[in-house]
Amino acid sequence: MFMKTLLYQKLNGYLNKKFGLLKKNNYICKHMATVKNVLLVHPKHGEILNETFVDEIQFKIFLNMVHASLSLKEDFTTFNGKDFLIHIPFAMLKESLILGTNKEVSMAEVVVAKSKLEG
Repeated sequence: MFMKTLLYQKLNGYLNKKFGLLKKNNYICKHMATVKNVLLVHPKHGEILNETFVDEIQFKIFLNMVHASLSLKEDFTTFNGKDFLIHIPFAMLKESLILGTNKEVSMAEVVVAKSKLEG
């Protein structure tokens, strides 16, 4: 019981510093975040790309990059300079189905997911 309470206190403190969330009776308030997903599915090759974003600005930039590639009839290529490289030829991109979805999740779920990726 002590470890569980300590974990809640640490998580509450982290969320307050990071996101400015409020505590209520030693439990995390149910603040929701929207997780956005971009899925590219090719009829022959199946799922080409499945990217998830928490930051709305990154999501919009990514969709604008895909839209620009389709509009200009060029290959879709992006690299973040570290560990994320994508190159999709225009022929595959124009035949693909592009889906964008939103999903509401609690901020605690976002923090847990990020800690699993970092740890």
